[in-house]
Amino acid sequence: MRLIFSKLSAFLLLSASVVLAQTAAHPPSNGTKATVIRVANLYIQADKSSSKVGTITPGREMVIVERSGDWLRVFANTDVETVNQQDAPVFGNETNIPPLSGWMLSKGAIDPDTPHGADILFGLAANAEAAASNPNPPPRAAQDARRLYRMVVELFPHSAWVPQAMWRAADIRWQLQKLDAQSLPSAHEKESYLREQLDDSEMRTIQRNFPHTRWAALAAYDQIDNKLCGEWQGDEKCPEKEADVYARYAAEFPDSPRAPEALYHAELRWASAADMWISDHNPKRAEEDRARAKALAQTCETKYGDSDYSARCAGLIYKMEQGIPVYGSDRE
Repeated sequence: MRLIFSKLSAFLLLSASVVLAQTAAHPPSNGTKATVIRVANLYIQADKSSSKVGTITPGREMVIVERSGDWLRVFANTDVETVNQQDAPVFGNETNIPPLSGWMLSKGAIDPDTPHGADILFGLAANAEAAASNPNPPPRAAQDARRLYRMVVELFPHSAWVPQAMWRAADIRWQLQKLDAQSLPSAHEKESYLREQLDDSEMRTIQRNFPHTRWAALAAYDQIDNKLCGEWQGDEKCPEKEADVYARYAAEFPDSPRAPEALYHAELRWASAADMWISDHNPKRAEEDRARAKALAQTCETKYGDSDYSARCAGLIYKMEQGIPVYGSDRE
């Protein structure tokens, strides 16, 4: 993926030799894996007046190799990240930029021995995720949330938060990829295989590790994006194919919180295809697709009557019965 969502941290060093000395070292295997929940400065020495090596942003992986009072000597992951590759830790991966070595104040550091560490990381990740959804989100909010969720999994693999943390981290990555893909010219291609496909490796991992769960169902719903047309371009095959995809999802995951939404999207697409058939002077096919839409609306009302998607399905049925187009202009 061409879009990189965070830039290299700025380095303030005394000389080029210091740079080499700080980045050439390799983290020891017996250190304590940890992360930080704040933007932390990394110094050459355990002294705030010493030269700053760089900064560590929330959720970055680091290894603690030494403790001295309120100070920690760490090997810290650098601030490089893309959304179309696995965000594998740099440790043991020679293709990545070596981690930085330096000293930081211990406040805000979380390791596996931190009391309620999983709760702390998950809660702060949720806060960052909520902030990222604001109209004017803080810089890095989505990326911070994703990394903090991932560190719940890394540092506290037995926590009850792990399945949800994995899902939320994967979904943030998915949405970032989706925004990137939608900015490309290929996003307007009708056929899904002509568009840039989103990397679903993390979604598949969730389904493999937590089958028959809410999180597996949510992962499967996100994966539908890779099967959708870019633009329908007036071709009935697109909405009909997409309607099948959504209807199959609702049938396979009836207990998913996305099931009523999937039924609504399926109904919407059958109704849209019917309008296209009318424009193409094929009333028989239009009536067939409208019948499919009405059947899905009935299913939505029967199974998910307390969902607002049930009411939205009813609204589509009303428009069809009134002869108001669902696809295209509804002005006479």
